[in-house]
Amino acid sequence: MSTAIHEPPVHDHEAAQQTGSMQLVSFKLGEETYGIEITKIREIILVGEITHVPETPAYVKGLINLRSTVIPVIDLRARFSLADTELTSDSRIMVLNVGSRTIGIVVDSVNEVLRVTQQEISPAPPTVTSAGNEYMTGLVRLKEDLLILLDVDRLFGEDECEALTDAMAGAAGV
Repeated sequence: MSTAIHEPPVHDHEAAQQTGSMQLVSFKLGEETYGIEITKIREIILVGEITHVPETPAYVKGLINLRSTVIPVIDLRARFSLADTELTSDSRIMVLNVGSRTIGIVVDSVNEVLRVTQQEISPAPPTVTSAGNEYMTGLVRLKEDLLILLDVDRLFGEDECEALTDAMAGAAGV
């Protein structure tokens, strides 16, 4: 069973650009709340069978077959060097469009779709972004939390794409 999140219609997206707002999908990893622009998300699915691929980086969880398309899956907890936990009934795979690739990321839970304005986004502190976290593009103050806004194109840059390509090639040779 999958829960699909569809991109807003083009005219809606253009209107959002003009008003300086964007839609985000918020999700949890541990106690932290993160957000990704909805235009990067293809769909959100339940965690099913993930095929492990040997000799891949620790953050590559494996591969899934989604409607006859093989998609690499990243364990976002491992990518962020967070403690490993068991998957729960709230865990989801967010299927993302990153550049010309489709990848999945495992998250603890998906919260909601939010519309935020550019004024509500504070830049990430330089001490945080300079520590190799250039994929953090800003912070959004929620009622009781701070949402960390992620740029998935930066988060899954050249090194990760190369590791994913190697994982896919390794799986093809199995």
